[in-house]
Amino acid sequence: MIKLLLLEDDHVLAESLIELLQSENFDIVHVLNSQKALDKTFLQKFDLLLLDVNVPLFNGFELLKSLRDSGDKTPAIFLTALTDIASLSKGFDVGADDYIKKPFDFDELLIRINAILKKQYHTYSNELTLDDFHFFIEKNELYKSDIFIPLTPYELKLVLLFFKNINTTLTKDFLIDSLDDFKDISEGALRVHITNLRKIGLPIATIKGIGYRFASS
Repeated sequence: MIKLLLLEDDHVLAESLIELLQSENFDIVHVLNSQKALDKTFLQKFDLLLLDVNVPLFNGFELLKSLRDSGDKTPAIFLTALTDIASLSKGFDVGADDYIKKPFDFDELLIRINAILKKQYHTYSNELTLDDFHFFIEKNELYKSDIFIPLTPYELKLVLLFFKNINTTLTKDFLIDSLDDFKDISEGALRVHITNLRKIGLPIATIKGIGYRFASS
């Protein structure tokens, strides 16, 4: 599942967003203040950050600037009641990928989330194809021809990484780090996951001494 970090101190709005986003098969981690958000980004990897601005401890602008200064490139959307041009400019200056003014329509938020996720795959389409495999970004699902392929969470994460990096060699260290999520993932465990994906036919080549490459067979 695609994992989102939601920083929102309005409990009612947060509950509504969590319910709606979970209904779209997103995995949501919700926090109420900026320090907890910062802590979560150190402990877990996220596909997208949804950040309110006026939150306890330090504001969302300061949070995102800190993340960007530390090298964190996770896409981020500000969800804020601040509607003035200066705040809009500040949001993009500190590294936001989008800025949505409250109140907003949930369908609009979903459209913007999916647009940003597609950019991570270097495409404007919802579907990525390699040989007879099709990965649908918004559904987060893999098909072989028209047959759905069920995957474990780690296998899905690997498929996400490979489809984001078609024809690119990914090092073992990069893959292990991406799968880690602060659990103990060994090189042996990585090989097991790769083997399982090869069994369903995914064209994953071993690049000796380096890692793996996802490319047309």
